Amino acid sequence: MIRNLEVKYGRLQIRGSAFTYVEDMIVFLRRLHNFYYIFTAAVALGIMYPLLYFYSRKPSRYAILNKLRRICSYFSATASGIFFNIKHEEAIDWGRTYIVCPNHTSNLDILSMCITVKNNYNFISKAELANNPFFSIFAKTVDIPVNRDSKISAFKAFKKAEENLRNGVTLIIFPEGKIGDDYPPVLHEFKNGPFRLAIELKIPILPVTSLNTWHIQWDSGFKLGSRPGICDIFVHKPIETANLAVDDADMLKDMVYNTINDKFNEVNRNKSVSIS
Repeated sequence: MIRNLEVKYGRLQIRGSAFTYVEDMIVFLRRLHNFYYIFTAAVALGIMYPLLYFYSRKPSRYAILNKLRRICSYFSATASGIFFNIKHEEAIDWGRTYIVCPNHTSNLDILSMCITVKNNYNFISKAELANNPFFSIFAKTVDIPVNRDSKISAFKAFKKAEENLRNGVTLIIFPEGKIGDDYPPVLHEFKNGPFRLAIELKIPILPVTSLNTWHIQWDSGFKLGSRPGICDIFVHKPIETANLAVDDADMLKDMVYNTINDKFNEVNRNKSVSIS
């Protein structure tokens, strides 16, 4: 009987080790894919760099710079087997200026916004991107870097964003401020800035729900890697601000938060979390 128990226990150990081995292999392959995705991004930027550099020299050329950024985003994603399925609640008039507010669970959200937004645009982005070889050419020119720990930096960033919005340049800002540490992701509290700005300038908010980019690549991908797949993006109908007062900023913020959160939970509530 003891011998039989030992054999049975041994089989359990082997099964457990095999399961762990499979998990480790999946993570390894996902990390390998993530490095390949970074490689394709580097190739796209390298090929396009002369044009990117030329069109980044003057603000009057930024609209074309954004079109080139869209091409780079398509190339690096497609070459990695990553595709974007973008659905709209209603047709969007890209002749208007918006403040676009997406949730943020993955670096792929940046690519998805470059592909989704069809007019001239700029991001408010973290200041560290100015030192990133992939993003520095945009962070130092068309986009607006901000030090999240500095109120002065944030004030200057929003003043620049206000100037650009008045000139018809759509602003893309992740109102959570950063990708959260939670896995599976949850929607974190929004900052007030974009909603006050929208009301002050009477510019509509365009909520966007990134439904499952975190399944393809969570955060930067360095922890769990990435994989080929389809990222589902849902563009909600614009929320008008023409009849709102500055005192309504919190109400507007909550409205946008609930719009994105309800859609995100609708898709992700019953999905099991797996690295595969």
